[in-house]
Amino acid sequence: MITPRQREVIQLIAEGLSNDELGLALGISPRTAKAHCDVLRQKLGVNRRRQIPLAYRLLTGDDPLAKSLELARADNGG
Repeated sequence: MITPRQREVIQLIAEGLSNDELGLALGISPRTAKAHCDVLRQKLGVNRRRQIPLAYRLLTGDDPLAKSLELARADNGG
């Protein structure tokens, strides 16, 4: 099961954030961000960090970028 916090991490990975940037966005250390990524890689059965968003989407049918795209459209009026 993917937790709400892990969904946040997946979304930020999908947006292209590094562990340093993840840490800043979530108020955690880069080391903790890496630990989140390691757990997600194991849960989703992938070898590389960049595979996490796609594996999540294939598993759940939920697009991790959908929320950020909706926010971007709203900010741009549309």
